[in-house]
Formats: sequence, structure tokens, C-alpha cells
Amino acid sequence: MRVFQHDSVALGLPARFSVFLPSAALEGEASPVLFLLAGLTCTHETFLQKSTIIAHAATHGLILVAPDTSPRGAGIEGEDESYDLGTGAGFYLDATRSPWSSHYRMGRYISEELPALLAEAPEVLPGLSSGPASGKGERAFGIMGHSMGGHGALVHALRNAGLWRSVSALAPIVHPSVVPWGEKAFSAYLGSDRKAWSRWDAVSLLNAGHRHPTAILIDQGTSDTFLSQELRPDLLEQAAADAGQALTLRYHDGYDHSYWFIQTVIADHVAHHAGILRGRA
Repeated sequence: MRVFQHDSVALGLPARFSVFLPSAALEGEASPVLFLLAGLTCTHETFLQKSTIIAHAATHGLILVAPDTSPRGAGIEGEDESYDLGTGAGFYLDATRSPWSSHYRMGRYISEELPALLAEAPEVLPGLSSGPASGKGERAFGIMGHSMGGHGALVHALRNAGLWRSVSALAPIVHPSVVPWGEKAFSAYLGSDRKAWSRWDAVSLLNAGHRHPTAILIDQGTSDTFLSQELRPDLLEQAAADAGQALTLRYHDGYDHSYWFIQTVIADHVAHHAGILRGRA
């Protein structure tokens, strides 16, 4: 386990991210990389600490990269007043509305800056000189997330399937444009133009013609208190069916929104990504 801090151009602030390196990577193999996007109130450490994913990543030889969930210390009025807006709630998008637009550019950070930094920094991800894991001239990246992070994983994978070769989500916010969490965040970050919202909304992206070439894996607990009001996986299921997007959506009776639920299904998600990123699926 390693934690890095760097001066982020996209965020205009120092940013931290965590990295888990399996033994193969430490020995010089250019192992596939799986990004982990955590949910509201979390940090660059939460997913790695609470999900038990490290043991499974070690088994499959996957590098794990966990960025933060928002900029830290931007000094924007109101950014620390509620758990679902501002600090810990960046929604993995690029804010266009002042004052948020000065620092809340997690979309660019996730899709451009951090992958580029990893590709150019062998001290962070060793093994670049030994050849790519994918055999296609570049390192293979996958992306997954929980709740707000599930929203981020779905959106980024649909917007840039060339970068994110595999995607999965746990209890994701799938249609933020029509649920309270998303409406609050999008109004603040993006303004009142709902057309601008659609660029950061998985259901809207599917409806607009975006696709991912691999199957999307989603797990959802039926006792999740946010299921009917905030998450609405049924809307993604319908959009995927209409679009012809391969989707595996699994419901689990009695499970809630917690990391206890994530621990129950995380092995399947790591295997899902490993199969695709290593060319076995």
C-alpha cells in the first residue's frame, strides 16, 4: 500500500490517492489497473480499508488506484455544510458554475490527469518498461465504484470506453438528473441547464447513444434505504435494454448500502475486471 500526494492541475489543489501493488507489479509486471471510486463522505482510503478488495486484487494481480472523492480545502463557501455537496461529494464531474468551477473538476482529474500521471510515473506504477498487460501497446484500465462512485464509474466508462475497458458498480446512482442527491449537486455544480446534466448521467448517456463494449456488472441490495429514491437501478436496466447495452444487474435480498454488502460481492467484481483486463472474457 502506498499513498501519494501531488499538485493537481485539474483541481488547482494538492490531491491524494492510494495505490495497492500486488507482488507481480512489484516484480516488474505491467499489471492491469482498477480504479476505485468511493461514495459520499469518503476519502482516498475508505474503499481500500472497508471493502476487503485488497486480498482479491492480490489473487488476480491487479493494481488498485483509489482517488479522493472531491478536492480538499478549496475554501468555497458552503462546501462543508452538508454531506452531499462540496467536500467528499465531488460527483466525479467538472463543475461549470462559479464558485465550484474553480476547483471541483473531478471529471477531468479522473479521466485525464490521474491516468496520465500514472502512465508517466514508474515510481508509482512499476513495470512500465516490461510491456503492457493487455498486449495492445498500453496498460489496461478498469473502473468501479460505490453509490456516488458507482455513478462516476458508469459515466466515465460510457464516455470513454477506450480508456476504461471494464466497468462495474455497487449500489450506484444511475440517473442523478432525476433524484434528490443528483439534482442538488448538479444544480450547484452545473447550473439549471439540464442538457448540461445529461453529460454526467449514465441513463442519459445510454439514451444519447453511448455504449460500453463489455457487459456492465451491478450489484444492489434490496434493503438499501436509498434504493427507491436515490439509486433507481430499474431506470438503468430499462435504458440498457432499449440501447442494447449488455448489463448484469443482480439484486440481493436483505442487504443494505453499507460496506458489509460490498464485502459480500466484491470478489465477483474483481474477477469480472480481471477477466476483461487480462483478455480472458
